[in-house]
Amino acid sequence: MLSTLAILFLVFAASSSQKEGLKDRFEPHFYLGTAVNLAQVTGMEQGADSLLTLHFNSITAENGLKWGPVHPEPTTYKFEFGDAFVAMGERMGAFIVGHTLVWHQQTPAWVFQDEKGGFLNRQGLTERMEEHIETVVGRYKGKIDGWDVVNEAFEDDGTWRKTHWYNLIGPDFIKIAFQKAHEVDPDASLYYNDYNVWKPEKRKAILDMAVELKKQGVRIDGIGMQGHYRLNFPTLAQIEQAILDIHQAGFEVHVTELDVDVLPRPSDSDGADLNINFAESEQWNPYRAGLPLLIQHDLVNRYASLFRLFQKHSDKITRVTFWGLHDGRSWLNNWPVRGRTNYPLLFDRDKNLKPGFLENLGD
Repeated sequence: MLSTLAILFLVFAASSSQKEGLKDRFEPHFYLGTAVNLAQVTGMEQGADSLLTLHFNSITAENGLKWGPVHPEPTTYKFEFGDAFVAMGERMGAFIVGHTLVWHQQTPAWVFQDEKGGFLNRQGLTERMEEHIETVVGRYKGKIDGWDVVNEAFEDDGTWRKTHWYNLIGPDFIKIAFQKAHEVDPDASLYYNDYNVWKPEKRKAILDMAVELKKQGVRIDGIGMQGHYRLNFPTLAQIEQAILDIHQAGFEVHVTELDVDVLPRPSDSDGADLNINFAESEQWNPYRAGLPLLIQHDLVNRYASLFRLFQKHSDKITRVTFWGLHDGRSWLNNWPVRGRTNYPLLFDRDKNLKPGFLENLGD
C-alpha cells in the first residue's frame, strides 16, 4: 500500500501537471490562440472558460465582430458579443484579435446599397466603410490588440476577387480600410487575412499588394495565413515556403483559422470559400459514430508535424490560432457538406486534448 505521504505527493503532482496548458508549452515561441463564440465568452458553454484559461493566451472573435452580427442595420450596432469578448480576453490576460472589419461575406446587402436599392458610388461606400471602422475599432480602442482589417480579397490564381468592395471602390478599398483602422487606433496591430496562402500565385499577389501599401506609408503589420488544412495536404514544404516569403517581405506571420479536415469532400475545393456548400449526405459523413483510431492517429501526427514546423520558424511567427475551441464547435461540421460530424481540432467534443500530440512534438 502507498503511504499517506506518497499519496499526497501523487495528488500534488497530478494537480501541478493540470496547471500547465498548451500555451505554456508554446509560450517561448508564439501566442497560442483560438476563435471564440458568444456562448463561450458569456459563460453559457460549460467548461469553455476553464479550457480557454488553461490552454490559450490569445483569442479571436469568430463571428461576433463581423459586419452582419455587429452592424446588422444602418443605424444599429450590437456590441453584446464584443464587450463580453474583450472582457474575457482581459480576464485571461490574452492577446485579443478582432475579426474582421472588411469582408465580402457575412456583410448585409444594405451596406452596398443607396436608399433606392441601387449600388452606392465609390464615395458613398467608402464613407460607409470608414464609419463602420471608426465605430467598431473606436469602441475597443486600447482593448483589442490586433485587427484582421481585410479578409480574403484575392482569388487562388492571384487575381482580385470581384466583390462589391472591389467593384464599387476599386483596389484602393484595402488601403482606405487600413488607413482608417490605424487612424482610429494607432496602437493596434493590423493584419491582412486570407486562405490558401500556400499557393504561390495567391501569395505573390497578397505580398505585392502589402509591400506596395507599406511603401506608401500604410501600416500593415502582418499577414494572416489561414490554416484550413487536410490530413496530407498542403505539404509542409508548401506551408514553410509561405512562412519564409511572408517574413522575407517584412511582415509578421500569423497562422490563423487552423484546423485539419479529416473527412472526404465531394469536390477538390480547398480553403474556406463559404459559397461552396453541399446538402447533407451519408456518403460524405462516414464517422458519425466516432473517429477511427487510425484516423485520429493521423490527425494527431499531422498537428505534431505542423507545430514542429511552426516552432522551427518561431522567430518569424507571432501567433498560431485554432478556428474553434473543440470539435463540437467547428465550422467544419457544416462545410463544405452540411450536418457532418467532423473532428478537426486538438480538443474533442468533451474538451479533452487528443492523446499523443505532446508526445509526438518532441523536445
